[in-house]
Amino acid sequence: MKTVCVIGNFSGRNAGDNAILENLLIDVSKQYPNTRFTVPTISEKFVNRAFGRFAVTAVPLMPWNASLKIFGVPTFRAILNSDLVLVTDAVLFDHKFWNPIFNYLSTLSLALPVARRKGIPVVLYNGSIGPIKRTYGENALRKVINSMETVIVRDPESIALLERLGIHHDRIILGADCALNTPVAEAGRIREICRKEGIAPGKSGLISVNINSYIDTFMKKPGEGFGADAFKQTMAEILDKTIENLDVNLVFVVTQVMDSTISHEVVQRMANRRRVSIVTNKKYTHNEIAGILSKADVHVGMRTHSIILASATGTPVVCIVYRPKNRGYMQTIEQSDKSIEIEQFRYPDRLYRLIRRTFEDRENVRAKLKPVILREKENAWKSVGYLRRYLS
Repeated sequence: MKTVCVIGNFSGRNAGDNAILENLLIDVSKQYPNTRFTVPTISEKFVNRAFGRFAVTAVPLMPWNASLKIFGVPTFRAILNSDLVLVTDAVLFDHKFWNPIFNYLSTLSLALPVARRKGIPVVLYNGSIGPIKRTYGENALRKVINSMETVIVRDPESIALLERLGIHHDRIILGADCALNTPVAEAGRIREICRKEGIAPGKSGLISVNINSYIDTFMKKPGEGFGADAFKQTMAEILDKTIENLDVNLVFVVTQVMDSTISHEVVQRMANRRRVSIVTNKKYTHNEIAGILSKADVHVGMRTHSIILASATGTPVVCIVYRPKNRGYMQTIEQSDKSIEIEQFRYPDRLYRLIRRTFEDRENVRAKLKPVILREKENAWKSVGYLRRYLS
C-alpha cells in the first residue's frame, strides 16, 4: 500500500473543496487501487463520514492535536509519513500570509522542502496558484514550487503568474479542476429537493445565483473596495430587474457556509423576494448542489466552484470576477465574454445586460459549452496518469 497525503482546505464547509476531494479520491483509487490516503482537516468527523468509503484517514488539526489549523505537528507528520504528497485546490496565495488559520502557503513553504530532502515526491494536483502580491509570498511560493516534482495547474493564469515571477520548473502540466467530474445526485433526489425548497422556474425560466462575503478582500489595489452595503443593495436591484424584465425565478445557491448570511441579506433587500429560493451546502451535499445548478437556465456566480459545478452540468454561466482563478476558469472554458470584474459594480447595468444577453442566447451558449466541458473533464481525469511514476 502507498500512502498519499492530500493537502487542501477540507473542512466540509465548502462544496467546491468537497467536490475536489471526492473526485481526487475516486480517480486515484480507481487508477491505483493499492493506495490509502491521509487528509489533514479541522473536521475529522466530516471527512470520515463523507469519504469513509475510500481508504481515508482523517488527520485532525485542532489545538489539542498541537496544531493551529494547517500549522502544527499533525500536518508535518502526515507529510513526512507519506509516499506522495498531493497539494490541490487554490491554497497557494499570500493573503493573510502570517495567519495559518487562513493561509496554507506559509506552512507549506516550511514543510514541503523537508519532504523533498527526505525523498518524498510532492505534486501540485489540478491546483491553481495566486494571487501573490508580496515579496515574502513570492519567496515562499518559490520554495514550494522548487519542492515539487510535478506541477499540474488547472488554469493558464497560474502558468502566467509563475512566468511573471520568474519561477521556473521542468515539469509544468496544464490539467483541469477535479470538481468538473463531480457525480450529480440522482434526478429523483433533485426533484425532491426542488419541491421541498420551492425551486421552480418562472414563466420564462430559472436563474441561479451565487455570491460570497469577501467582496472587497481581493480588490486589485488598496482603496478600491466597493463596500459591503453598496454591493448588497446593487445586487438586489440588479436581480429585481432581472426577475421583472426576464420573467424568471431565482435560486440562491450557497456553496460555502460563510456566504449564507450575505445571501439572505441580499434577498431581504429585494422587492421580488417571494420569487427567490435559497439552498445551502450546510444542508445539501456538493452532488445535490450540482444537481440544483443543472436545473438553471443560467448561473450567475462569484465563487469559482459554483461556476465550475454549474458549467460542468452544461448550464451557461455568468461570472463576477473577484479573484484571478475566476478569470482563469472562464478563459479555460472559452467564456471570457460572460465575465465581469467586481470593480464594474459601479456600473450595475453592465451586469444586468450581461445576464440578459446570456439568458436570451442560452441555447447557443449551452451548445458551444458542451464540447469544451467534455474536453476539460477529460483533462481533469488525465492528470491521474501523471502519478504513475510515484504510485506504480
